[in-house]
Amino acid sequence: QVQLVESGGGLVQAGGSLRLACAASGWFYDIDTMGWFRQAPGKEREFVAAIRRSGGTIPYADSVKGRFTISRDNAKNTMFLQMNSLKPEDTAVYYCAASRYFSNAASGMNYWGKGTLVTVSS
Repeated sequence: QVQLVESGGGLVQAGGSLRLACAASGWFYDIDTMGWFRQAPGKEREFVAAIRRSGGTIPYADSVKGRFTISRDNAKNTMFLQMNSLKPEDTAVYYCAASRYFSNAASGMNYWGKGTLVTVSS
């Protein structure tokens, strides 16, 4: 069993920053990819960023490229998403996900957190 818990969401003004964290517990050693997805109001869940156990990153979504940075600390079983220069369109519930094998697709993820809400005001 693997459980994922997100934290760090909140309300921030446009141009501000937030740092999300995803803490994993359970059988973490068999997890390869960890990633972030988001779902804005009225929209489908979309890929944001992902990182492999080795530290290799999967290309960021174009909408966040240059503004968001994903990182992972395997010793602490934790993944992070540093979000800078936030825009109102970044408003969404951000979900942490993990898969046993390489994946950047929501359908390929084996485990999901419950999400943390990020609201960016104008």
